[in-house]
Amino acid sequence: MQPNTAQPLAGRTALVTGASSGIGRATALALAEHGAGVLLAARSEDKLTELAGSIADAQVLVMDVRNAEGVERALEGHDPDLIVCNAGLGVGVGPLQAGKPADWDKMIDTNVKGILHTVHATLPGLLERKGGDMVLLGSVAGRQVYPGGNVYNATKHAVKAIYDALRLDTVGQGIRFTTVDPGMVETNFSVVRLSGDHAAAEAVYRGMTPLRPEDVADAILYAVTRPPHVNVGEMVLWPTDQASTRDLHRPLDPSQ
Repeated sequence: MQPNTAQPLAGRTALVTGASSGIGRATALALAEHGAGVLLAARSEDKLTELAGSIADAQVLVMDVRNAEGVERALEGHDPDLIVCNAGLGVGVGPLQAGKPADWDKMIDTNVKGILHTVHATLPGLLERKGGDMVLLGSVAGRQVYPGGNVYNATKHAVKAIYDALRLDTVGQGIRFTTVDPGMVETNFSVVRLSGDHAAAEAVYRGMTPLRPEDVADAILYAVTRPPHVNVGEMVLWPTDQASTRDLHRPLDPSQ
């Protein structure tokens, strides 16, 4: 029996949302390095244009996943067969009763509706060709809740539910769905969540070794390069120093 080998991405077109930074940027670069043409989607045209300059076959799509009509317009004339729904964010940390409804709206509109809008715009193309890959970026926060996580936890639990529903709704159509759920990844996520407080964001990772965006991109690349009969459905990535959403080992912190 021949071992399963990585399938080339040459000739494929990948859409990556939230491609302007972090996991999205790393994923776009990884997919391009392995031969895919890439549609770079995010709100920041400057950052996307800079990234496109590093990729041989890239197009910039300036869009906000929270806007359903805007997503549809941005994707007119494009037919990606590999979709990475990466755009997402967290805003605020604290008990539910102290939360801000505006922050809840931002997280729900981006993390949940943003995925729904992207799926709604791209899934018909996959169904028509009876094949392709769709990757949803979840989180370990969609598997375990933690103090202060409340609404963000809820949005990531929703991602897992959307993934499960998609598999049921499209079974037999040749489409592969994957949810990638990382633990702590050092990006600008914590800066955004903590309202631009860079010192507080750095403290989140102090004394331990978090995942890097490239680690998550590598997991996505693995999933989408398996042979067509193999669907890597759920991937959970933890830093070695993280045992749960609440339990961390900080071996590099001299105060520990």
